[in-house]
Amino acid sequence: MATPAQARVDLAAIRHNVALLKEHAGGAELMAAVKADAYGHGLVPASEAVLSGGAGMLGTAFIREALELRASGITAPVLSWLITPQEPLDEALQADIELSAADERLLDEIAAAARRTGRTARTHLEADTGMSRGGAPLATWPGLLRRALELQAEGAVEIAGIWSHFACADIPGHPSIDSQIDMFETALKLAEQAGAAGSHVIRHLANSAATVSLPRTRYDLVRCGIAAYGLSPIPELGDFGLRPAMTLAARIALAKRIPEGAGVSYGHLHVTDRETTLGLVPLGYADGILRHATGRAEVLAGGRRRPVTGRVCMDQFMIDMGDDPLRAGDEVILFGPGTQGEPTAQEWADTLGTITHEIVTRIGSRVPRVYEGWGT
Repeated sequence: MATPAQARVDLAAIRHNVALLKEHAGGAELMAAVKADAYGHGLVPASEAVLSGGAGMLGTAFIREALELRASGITAPVLSWLITPQEPLDEALQADIELSAADERLLDEIAAAARRTGRTARTHLEADTGMSRGGAPLATWPGLLRRALELQAEGAVEIAGIWSHFACADIPGHPSIDSQIDMFETALKLAEQAGAAGSHVIRHLANSAATVSLPRTRYDLVRCGIAAYGLSPIPELGDFGLRPAMTLAARIALAKRIPEGAGVSYGHLHVTDRETTLGLVPLGYADGILRHATGRAEVLAGGRRRPVTGRVCMDQFMIDMGDDPLRAGDEVILFGPGTQGEPTAQEWADTLGTITHEIVTRIGSRVPRVYEGWGT
């Protein structure tokens, strides 16, 4: 390792995960969500890996992410779904990026871009089925359908998909699951009655959790995010055969003996109860290591788990090695697949009261991504 720290990304694991999710999806197509720099794994390399693994479509939150994919030479279908006013819609349409709309205002903006560019905008209409986040509520859904059909008749818009998103698919048995499915079916029925749900219109509802646990939600397409990177969407039900793709490692910057009674790091939250060896790990909250990992999380060093000792700082934290040997340059693994005895991202998430999504997406740009398992 030539850098203080690195996030090693196993592209073969990503391909494995997508192939496995394709099996869960049955006959449905699979969209891999590659938003947020592919959940911290690297937008372009991860996108190439999910496509190689069998994904037929990519999903991004923002248009700029989709444009970055196009600039890299990726030509697979891409849907962007989080669009604010006055974004580069012309550029998106010229790059064959599909767009999501949940209100008439955005539909009209998309149509205006289509007229300027001479490109028909493939548009997915999002229904709010009970998450109360994105999407059109059922009260405004018929109006959205009417406007989309008017613009489709003009040739400015093509209704390419109808979709929604689960709030609680990762909580097995949650009552909102059936309610959302029923509301999605209602939205589909209204679209059919309006003439906006032909055989070419892609219906999609399932996220990672629904893909592995709710067969009736798969429709024409499933959207898998966290599971593509090997992290379980429903941890209490197991890992579903997924392989974590990211290993976060660092090299010890300094090792030193500290006497009994020494305060460690800011605030002296930890005071040594014996003479011990401390190791300085060059990662901190500026790199995405949560500050409240202080005194809670563990790392693998010298073949054993070691506690994060004292306050996590902006660029570094300490570990307590006791009397075990440690030298500058020795490797420390914060999390990985667990095959060497290291903690997993799931363990870090459980310990810190969060989800694996936050653990991997927080790893900052100072930490280079190093790719393994390129293969085919």
